[in-house]
Amino acid sequence: MNQTKCSALLQKPRRQSRIIKCVYVVGFMDLFGVSMIIPLLSHHVKHLGASPTVAGIVGSTYGILQLFSSTIVGSWSDVVGRRYSLLTCLLLSSLGYGLLGLSTSITLFVVARIPVGLFKHSLSICRALLSDLVSESERPLVMGHFNAASSVGFILGPVVGGYLAEHEGGFYMSSFTCAAIFLLNAGLVWMLPWSEALVKRTDANSNSHICEICPDFNAAKSVAYQNGSSQGNNHHAVPGEELPDPGSPGPGELPPRSPRWRHVSLLRPAWRQLSSVGSRIRLVASSDMWDLFLVRLLMAIGIMLYYSNFTLAMEERFFIKPKVTGYLISYSSTLGALAGCLVGPVTQLYDKDMPALLLHSTVLTCGLIFLYAAAPSVWQVVLSSTFFAISTTIGRTCITDLELQRGGLQASGTLIGAGQSVTAIGRILAPLLSGLAQEFSPCGPPSLGVLLALSAAILLMFRIPKWRGRGKTKMAKL
Repeated sequence: MNQTKCSALLQKPRRQSRIIKCVYVVGFMDLFGVSMIIPLLSHHVKHLGASPTVAGIVGSTYGILQLFSSTIVGSWSDVVGRRYSLLTCLLLSSLGYGLLGLSTSITLFVVARIPVGLFKHSLSICRALLSDLVSESERPLVMGHFNAASSVGFILGPVVGGYLAEHEGGFYMSSFTCAAIFLLNAGLVWMLPWSEALVKRTDANSNSHICEICPDFNAAKSVAYQNGSSQGNNHHAVPGEELPDPGSPGPGELPPRSPRWRHVSLLRPAWRQLSSVGSRIRLVASSDMWDLFLVRLLMAIGIMLYYSNFTLAMEERFFIKPKVTGYLISYSSTLGALAGCLVGPVTQLYDKDMPALLLHSTVLTCGLIFLYAAAPSVWQVVLSSTFFAISTTIGRTCITDLELQRGGLQASGTLIGAGQSVTAIGRILAPLLSGLAQEFSPCGPPSLGVLLALSAAILLMFRIPKWRGRGKTKMAKL
């Protein structure tokens, strides 16, 4: 009897892996559908009769909407739960891409981009969901696999979109296909085994009874809790966050009354939901996380400057045709997808020291951008592109993990949304900076990217010792 109960308890993490794998599929299908449309947007806007200036303004609409909606939708997912917020985002994104397939004028095109710009945050909510499901030590590995699955979709999508675009009405066919993919994603999310993601717990007496009948489970839980504490010793919690007590759920277990899993929270009055969202955003805004967000912004702009004029620079510097440059970009993207599977082993190699790994990946990225900007031959560009995809993939995973470590899981959706808002600022600034730098030289944008990445590395060198000092102080108090 005891052996049966013990076996059931040990099987719960295995059952949780089912929902994690389903989230990987959602991420793959999401970027697969989106990447079918992205390469065709500018051509379609020009086909509708827009001037280059109007096309640029219309293209920036999405980034501006994402800037303001990322944090709000992420915080809303903390309030009403991942399931309902993810379903809402997928369904409204599907509506937007469906309207895009009906757009026969600039006005309809802009209207179609509004719901996508406001609610295309499904990947951010998926990341927040994964952070809810796994322990802190497992999070980099799971996030890396999710990024890899999503990247594969981004690689395959343009191939299918390009094939459809060759037929008459290809853009509209691609738009409706993308809308159908998001509808399928919504159906998959609806059918996810959400009940298996919940770790049902009873009162303290039943917890002690479980520990008595299953000492192996108790020992495993204690080790997980200690690992979680050691990994969290360098984070600075968002104000209001409570540290777990020994009787509370350990990493990888969901609290029984967490608002993320409360199915009735969607029925709360709208003003209460807005109040909860506002309070969570204020907590994140008042926390001492400016350094991480600044590093994210600097690196985002630096990486975008690397890619901003890549095709044009390769043609002007090495007389490489755009077709060959496209192969090089696909090669780099494929390596970036594969690098997602390397995140887990690399973090193990660093003994889960995420600040050190972030610093080293930032320095490596800075050096690779410099190598590309100063490359005298195309082979050095190929070399820099090879390792650049790996270093940026690891760096993105590290900074997301550090934001969750320092901010706490109680506001994981808000934190990830805030990070996406910071990245959206980079998307707005990077084209402007690239245009100004390109006035001087084809190597101007990556050269400016080197300076920004170097600034991020210097900032990390000064801030990491302070993060660790806070961690030691917190552990001493505990």
